[in-house]
This record gives sequence, structure tokens and C-alpha cells, in this order.
Amino acid sequence: MHRRSGVLLLAVSLVVGAAGAYWYFGSFSSVPSSGVLAATTGPEHLPVHVHEEPGLGPGVALTKTTVSKPGSRRILYYRNPMGLPDTSPVPKKDSMGMDYIPVYDGEEPDDGKTVKVSLDKLQRSGVRTAVAEMRVIVSTVRAVGSAKHDEARLTIVATRSDGFIEELFVNRTGQYVRAGEPLFRMYSPDIVRAQIDLMVALRSISRNTAGMDADRTLQGAMQQLRNLGVPEGHIREVRETGNTPRTLDWLSPATGDVIEKNVINGQRVKAGDVLFRIADHSHLWVIADVAEADLPLIKLGTRATVTFRAYPIQPVEGEVTFIYPELRIETRTARVRIDVPNPDGRLKIDMFADVVFQTGVDQGIGVAVPISAVIDSGTRQVVLIAKGDGRFEPRPVKLGRRSDSYIEILDGVTAGEEVVTSATFLIDAESNLKAALRTFTQPEPPK
Repeated sequence: MHRRSGVLLLAVSLVVGAAGAYWYFGSFSSVPSSGVLAATTGPEHLPVHVHEEPGLGPGVALTKTTVSKPGSRRILYYRNPMGLPDTSPVPKKDSMGMDYIPVYDGEEPDDGKTVKVSLDKLQRSGVRTAVAEMRVIVSTVRAVGSAKHDEARLTIVATRSDGFIEELFVNRTGQYVRAGEPLFRMYSPDIVRAQIDLMVALRSISRNTAGMDADRTLQGAMQQLRNLGVPEGHIREVRETGNTPRTLDWLSPATGDVIEKNVINGQRVKAGDVLFRIADHSHLWVIADVAEADLPLIKLGTRATVTFRAYPIQPVEGEVTFIYPELRIETRTARVRIDVPNPDGRLKIDMFADVVFQTGVDQGIGVAVPISAVIDSGTRQVVLIAKGDGRFEPRPVKLGRRSDSYIEILDGVTAGEEVVTSATFLIDAESNLKAALRTFTQPEPPK
């Protein structure tokens, strides 16, 4: 019984040993007895590692094949995680203990100017591109302002002779008057004397006693009344009726609102005194405070959209008619004047307004890209040019005018080139961008 068990155990051991030997020797192949490391080449061969197996006799070496997993990528080298221009053939850490980042086959820069990114990574990152094109760069400058009187539409009412106000027809500040409407009734001794001189000249002509100077005397008397501000209608009435009225109704010279009133009933006035100030509010000025940095963008004739805070859904269009020659020291802003219409009178003086200037409309077209395409480090502006097949070229650019969505490229990009507008794949490792820019900041070679 014991002998049979021993025979059975021996048979099992032989089977197990044969299987192990088959597996062991099946993973090796004989090579010449040189005893060196050898590796075959070519797409149909895999890398092999050669070593001598003890007990197989001298001159016999075995090669062990290392098979990569299907779909795995070959690591070319490891780069510094902070973007410094140094690499390592083996894994290592930097001075801060951060692991160097592996660079796989297909992701390495394929030349000195471009960066290559795998297509699957581009898809995962959601990279978007746009074509640089010629367009008008309309930029907006925002400012705040307030409504003011149009100084060209202000009128002062003053007499040209001394007199007395006997009746006041317009007796309230803010009252609306029309041109030709009487403002007050006035007695003026100088006007009465001039009327009498006119009547004397007329009577002399009718009696033919003035001789050859009759017509000259008549014209002189009429001109004297005009010099005193007497309207032509009153002069014509005196000539036709032959009467010399003691008082004169002084007519409004303009249409508008009375913004200043300096006279009351019975008041004695002197020549030149400002009795009324009338403002035509059919047009207003908006004085906007523009920041000093934005001032070069504003020109005479620049269109502006003015939105008064009292009427936020009813913006008014106007244009720049004047730029004041001085800055306000306290705010470092310049005053810019905009003419706006006010036909219905709803806009009031000193109303606050938000002003948006549409600049650059008359400056022609230029090469423009979306603003998101520009990577600005503060000292350098770079645009990524898409070269196709996952290759991108970082290119320094010179910037020009800027709008809400686009920015002008003065140098570095030509119309028709494709630029990256969503470069989120660079965010996960800032060193990607720095490595790509290495061509512009190459360190000096060691001596």
C-alpha cells in the first residue's frame, strides 16, 4: 500500500516538473554564446532581454521577451512639471518633490516651433478654432454724463434803453414762450423821442419842407428806432397810423423755456440789464466724462448711444461735436460733448446718462481674431495657430484695436489662418505652454 502511494506521488511530481520546465524554457530562446544583451529590430520583432541561466552549461544564453500591453503608448522622456527646460530619460522628482511628467510618443514637439497633441486629448479638451479674417473693429467706450443746455440755443432778453416795466406778461421761471410772443410792456423815454423824430420826418416829407434831405432824415429816424430794439412791426405801425404810442410791448426773440427771470412789475430797468434768459430745449448737450486712456479713441463725429436713467429702454442717438481741451485733475477724465435731439421735451437738464461710444467705424478693416484666442502673460501676447493633425504653433503677435468680441492683429497672423479660441488643454499643465514657447526663450548652451 505504501509502495503504491509512493509511486503515485512520484508520477504527480514528474508531471508538475515537466509542465514547469515547459513553461520556463518556452519563454526563452537560444542565442550565440557571446553572453551579451541582444535585441532584434523591425516591426515584426519584440524587444528581448538576454541572460545566462545557471546550470545550462557555458556558451548557452536565453532571451526573455517583454511584451507590452495592447494599446499602451511608449514614453519618450520625462519633462519638468514646472515647465523648466530640462528633461530626464527616467522618472524623477524636482526640487519640490513633484514628479516629472511623461511625454508619450505622438505628443512630443515635432519641430522647434510646434506642439503636437494627441487627437483624443483634443477631443476631450473641447478645443475650438476660428479663422482670422478681415473685419471692421468696432470697439465700445463707456462713460457717464449728464444733460446740459445747448449753449448755442440760449437767448438773453435785454433792453437797449432805460425804462419802466408797466406790465409783465411772462412772470414765472420755467414758463414756455414762443418767438414773437410779448414778454412785458415797457415805457422808455428814448423810444418815445425816436418815435417823435420819425413822425416829424414823415410830416416834413408830406409838406415837402425838408428839401433834398427829407428821405435821409426819414431813414435816420427809422434806424434810430431799430437801434433801440424796436421791432419792424411797431415801426411800420407808427408810419401807417401816425401815432406815437407811449409804451411798447417787448416781444420774445426766441422759442423756449424761461430759465432765468430778473424783472417784476413796475421795475425800473437800465439798458443792458438781463431781464430774461430763454433756452431752446429741442436739442441738448450731454457732457460725458471719458477716461484719459480711452480719449484717443474718441473723434469728432463719433456716434454715441445715450441712455438716460430715467428712460432706460429709450436710448437716444447722438454724435460727438466737441472735445474739451483740458482734463479734470481729480478724476483724470476729459469732457466730451454730444448733441442729442429732444423734440418732445422729455429730457431734462442735469439728467444722468450712460454713454456708449462706437469707435473705430471709420478706421477701415484689419485682421481680427476672437479675443479668447489671445494668451496674454502681461509681457507677451501669443496666439496658437492650428496646423492640423493635432499640431499647434505658438506665435507672438502685436495687438491693435479691441472690440467686445474681437481684437485686431497688427503683426503675427494673416487672414485665413486658423487660430485656437478655446485652449483649455493647456490649463491642466502650465508647462505645456512654457515648453512650446521654449523656441522664443532658449537658454544659452553650456560652455
